[in-house]
Amino acid sequence: MNYFLAKTDPETYSIDDLEREKKTAWDGVTNAQAVRAIREMRPGDRVFIYHSGGVSGVVGLAAVRSEPRDDPKNPKSAVVDLEYLGRLEPPTSLGEIKQSDKFDDWALVRQGRLSTMAAPQKFVEWMRSRYPKTTI
Repeated sequence: MNYFLAKTDPETYSIDDLEREKKTAWDGVTNAQAVRAIREMRPGDRVFIYHSGGVSGVVGLAAVRSEPRDDPKNPKSAVVDLEYLGRLEPPTSLGEIKQSDKFDDWALVRQGRLSTMAAPQKFVEWMRSRYPKTTI
């Protein structure tokens, strides 16, 4: 199983929306590096849902439920179906991630505008230690 992180502006699409709808097509990504990350996703992989804007941070977890496919609205983009798995309470803020000094080489810290990316194993392990009662 691989892990990814997907950013969303909570005013556009939030963890509340995903929880209510139970699943969604993750689309609208145009950055070539982020599209590559979506094309690497496979059913069963996990995705940390990250709210950007306001208090930026990891707020929940989703599972990939489809193979990636071309976005019908944009042939240069890709889409994958995600299913809601749960919230991470309290959210892990970007400040906490940066203050840990463990992820300075990760795209989340280095490339603030990148919307979708692979999550390194050391981040997954760090998150597991922060949420021991959650299946990450």
